[in-house]
Amino acid sequence: MSEPRLKTHYKEVVVPKLTTDLGIQNPMAIPKISKVVLNMGVSGAVTDRKVLTQAMEEMTLIAGQKPVETIARKSEAGFKIRDGMKIGCKVTLRGTRMYEFLDRLITMAMPRIRDFRGVSSKGFDGKGNYSFGITEQIIFPEIEYDKIDTIRGMNVVIVTTAQNNEEGQALLAAFEMPFTS
Repeated sequence: MSEPRLKTHYKEVVVPKLTTDLGIQNPMAIPKISKVVLNMGVSGAVTDRKVLTQAMEEMTLIAGQKPVETIARKSEAGFKIRDGMKIGCKVTLRGTRMYEFLDRLITMAMPRIRDFRGVSSKGFDGKGNYSFGITEQIIFPEIEYDKIDTIRGMNVVIVTTAQNNEEGQALLAAFEMPFTS
């Protein structure tokens, strides 16, 4: 099996670019993406178990890996949630699946977003990790529009080994993440 296109891109293009841009001499100190976490909170899961099952099937198609159910840690009367209820699903991608997902996200899914001008550069957490939300799961080519019951959004967290926001943004920009200015 061949190496993912984005991993080859990292080795051949991103590493030399970040070496010059960030002034890092040691190639092992160059930031890299360690994992990508997808999280989908499902509001209808409180009343109907089938809603969560459908969301998990969609997330499996998008990520290429089976998600785990997320469980409420504490009761919240305003949302009719009790401690221990299943309220969503999440999946953590590493290695080959992570690079393949990022490739599909950047090259195929994001350009399909209506009126898309780029993602905000304000989603960094201070340590180089980047988070953003996707409002519709139908932007992914794996999802068939006719077979979905409702439009669901998800959170995407890209965890990097960068030390600060500037290094994290330089890393993701080298992967051609479309940031707004």
